[in-house]
Amino acid sequence: MTGPPIRRRGLLLVLSSPSGAGKTTIARRLVGDDPSLTLSVSVTTRPPRPGEVDGVDYRFIDQPRFDEMVARGEFLEHARVFGHCYGTPRRPIEEALAAGHDIVGDLDWQGTRQLAEKAPGDLVAVFVLPPSLAALKERLRSRAQDSAAVVAGRMAKSAEELSHWDEYDYVIVNDTVEASAAQARAILTAERLRRTRQPGLAAFVGGLRGA
Repeated sequence: MTGPPIRRRGLLLVLSSPSGAGKTTIARRLVGDDPSLTLSVSVTTRPPRPGEVDGVDYRFIDQPRFDEMVARGEFLEHARVFGHCYGTPRRPIEEALAAGHDIVGDLDWQGTRQLAEKAPGDLVAVFVLPPSLAALKERLRSRAQDSAAVVAGRMAKSAEELSHWDEYDYVIVNDTVEASAAQARAILTAERLRRTRQPGLAAFVGGLRGA
């Protein structure tokens, strides 16, 4: 027989990596394996890629609407990446965390740094490294979503992105999605058990002690 669940604050698990290293794939694998996880849906001004669905992969909006949201303080973080703007809506994240729900999302280092300043107690930051630059380039080519010039631009920018790995709590080398997702799940399990994320522990322990 088990007792009632201990009240817990939700956490925000953020995966970052150079473009093509696998952060989005790992995030979606985590959500698919754990129905209690919610995928953070970012807002972006870039056009949808083939197969992407508005409201599922991203919320696709135009630049004037994005600028309006920035002016109203509706983002927890926002940044311009490869000529397009991306942002994490504030309200759904804050409401979910307060209700004890966990959220996973993929962001670049700029967005993660902003979250580290605004919500340090809620953030769990994971950097995903490719096994090699050759593997990274091959993954970008195999996506078949970008031109050769765009792939070259992303590879050129990867050195800058990689330089921020030491700003993160955890680092995963993404040899295979299965192994990397398993490592991310282990991080998630440990962080859910962190004492500071369980405000209901004091009452629970008090009950055990007969207080």
